[in-house]
Amino acid sequence: MPFMIETWDKDGNHALRLKLRDRHLDYLDQHQTLLLACGAKLSDDGAFASGGIYLVDVEDRASAEDFIQNDPFHEAGLFQRVEVIRWRKAYLAGKREL
Repeated sequence: MPFMIETWDKDGNHALRLKLRDRHLDYLDQHQTLLLACGAKLSDDGAFASGGIYLVDVEDRASAEDFIQNDPFHEAGLFQRVEVIRWRKAYLAGKREL
């Protein structure tokens, strides 16, 4: 069942994000079968990330929450806020899913 996870970074933590980026990407690689899509939310000039959006296909809300809580970004305290929302996959990669 798909869930959208949206995260917001704590202000002033760009250096922490960069420090953890490789560990974060390794974590995503290890769980790539769960990922429908994933990426950072960027400033208009693309220079800074301020959080992320993950679209995951997991069994239930608890699995989505477990996924994000084990992300190195979350474990290190990068996020000020995390929302997990059940999502309907209507269109994905230009293809209608309903």
